[in-house]
This record gives sequence, structure tokens and C-alpha cells, in this order.
Amino acid sequence: MIYLNRRLVRLAAILCAGSSLAACATVTRGSEDAWVINSEPSGAKVETTNGHQCPATPCAIKMKRKSEFTATLTKPGYKPATVQVTHKTAGAGAAGVAGNVLVGGVIGLGVDLYSGASQDLVPNPVTVTLEAEAPKATATIIE
Repeated sequence: MIYLNRRLVRLAAILCAGSSLAACATVTRGSEDAWVINSEPSGAKVETTNGHQCPATPCAIKMKRKSEFTATLTKPGYKPATVQVTHKTAGAGAAGVAGNVLVGGVIGLGVDLYSGASQDLVPNPVTVTLEAEAPKATATIIE
């Protein structure tokens, strides 16, 4: 009888430990990240297709790790520039997913995949060199 109780206590401890490790990447990395953008020259406005913006570079925008978007940079006197941003499985995110698999946390694995915690935004950080617009020709009147 005592042997059976010890086995139940041990099983309960293992289950508690396993459930506490579920969603490892979500707990350790979170589902959001700071996407950092710089420009040369600085001071460009940034607008993204998923509705985020910042008034002037350099700046950082908090984004979901599994976001995919296009960022457009504008600055008077320069041509607009765009950057395509996507996501990929990160080394630290893969470790969190592997932790779920090893511990048997199928629920944690699902949470990590759904939340995007195993992902990283790429490219991040971004530096964009803006191209100056050609000077506008001015007309002179000769009489």
C-alpha cells in the first residue's frame, strides 16, 4: 500500500513538472518582439501594412513574432523605400519547442505554435539607405 502511494505521488510530481514546462517558448520568449528599424539618413516615417507606425527612425515597434508585413519608409526629399518582413523559427524558439516535445507537452507545443513564440521577425534589425530624389528642374525665363 505504501509503495502504491509513493508511485502515485511520484507520478503526480512528474505530471505537475511536465505541465509547468508546457509552452516553454511562450513563457521564456513571449509572443511579441521589438522590430527595430533604422534609416540613413534618420528621421524617416515608418508605416506598416498591419497598421503600426512610428514618426521617425530610428525606432522600435512591438510586433507579434509571427507577423508578416511590408514597411514603407518616407522622408521629404527622398524616394519611398519598402521592406518585406516575415518570420522564421528561431534557435531559442526551436529549443522551447524541443523542450515541449521532450517533456511530452503536446498542449504546450500547440500553444507555442499558435502564439508564434518560437518565431523571430526577419530581418530584424533593419537599416534602410534612402535614395535622394533627383532635384527638380527650374525654368528660367530669358527675355
